[in-house]
Amino acid sequence: MMVVGVLTLAVAARGSVELGGITSATVGLGVACFGPLIGAAADRFGQRPTLLISGALNSVALGVLAWVAFSPLPSWAMLIGSFVVGATAPQISPMSRSRLVMIAQTKLPREQRPRTINSTLAYESAADEVVFVFGPVIVGLLATSLGAWAPIAGAAVLTLVFVTLFAIHRTSPPARSAEAAATELAPVAELRRAPLLVTVFGIFTVGLFFGSMLTSLTAFMQDRGAPEQAGLLYGVMGVGSAVLAIGVAWFSPRFTLRYRWLAFSTLLVAGALLLQTVRDVPSMVLSLSVLGIGIGPLLVTLYGFGAARTPAGRSATVMTMLGSGVIVGQSLAAAITGIVAESFGTQASFLIPLVSVVLGLLGGLVNWKLTPSGQHPSATGSVQLP
Repeated sequence: MMVVGVLTLAVAARGSVELGGITSATVGLGVACFGPLIGAAADRFGQRPTLLISGALNSVALGVLAWVAFSPLPSWAMLIGSFVVGATAPQISPMSRSRLVMIAQTKLPREQRPRTINSTLAYESAADEVVFVFGPVIVGLLATSLGAWAPIAGAAVLTLVFVTLFAIHRTSPPARSAEAAATELAPVAELRRAPLLVTVFGIFTVGLFFGSMLTSLTAFMQDRGAPEQAGLLYGVMGVGSAVLAIGVAWFSPRFTLRYRWLAFSTLLVAGALLLQTVRDVPSMVLSLSVLGIGIGPLLVTLYGFGAARTPAGRSATVMTMLGSGVIVGQSLAAAITGIVAESFGTQASFLIPLVSVVLGLLGGLVNWKLTPSGQHPSATGSVQLP
């Protein structure tokens, strides 16, 4: 709701699609700059104080941005407000993943951990899929019924209430003492290792795909006089993606993460190529169905790699890096795709989703080289034969 809500707010309040794209991209810039720092703070000082502070600041920032949009203040004030909204985003999804993986790794017998973590990441990714589908739908409903300010106000209330409840839950990891931090936290340099960075790049391309696909689909439906139905069509991809994401838990152990990245990226490329031939709604539904089969399992796979390659004590940091990658990619692609659609037409905008999934496939090929045969990590960091 945050990224799409800011886009809707800017367009409605200032009458500029270009400003809308820039403001939504500025949200992503704020997340990129501060999201991993929020994750690092959670690893060092505990999730509870980090979430309480960031959640409160984010709610205030959203409320101020809604006021600024309809005020006489210049456009640069909206850009600053959008950046602050992204910078204070509480990163609830990555911290949820971090918390659940930690519980599985510390509370369960070793033989139960691989399947449990795989199932957990599959559930979390499916939840993300539902969010990415219904977030834009909720924004549209609120903006249509109450006004462009409503989605931002709704996001502020959701953040204040549910982030607070999540922060004070008993499963929140405690803060580390200075002595514990020195012995339990891996050096920051460990976060710059190539296998982890290529995983972050892979999930960034997923964000590129989400942002470009929704924006180009909106342009496609706008050409047909029904832009408000874009969210419904987007649901065709999202529902299939969520179902397949959950199904990852039942994949054979021999179908390892390294193979999955290449297999599902290839399927996404096929769906994006099919997208280039779309001329009517039925053919769009077919393309979205194919894309949905690939994107959910790929998201689970990338989070699996992230869990496997997390340095000691840096779980929240890594998961926040991955979560930030999705938002940054979504924001950037939404802005670029909107400009392309407005300047060169809807058909040209379909090229952006294709480019995003091709980049994801290239990332999978690099990952194949970085993951030697016989040394492939599972979602838990154990070794499986490829």
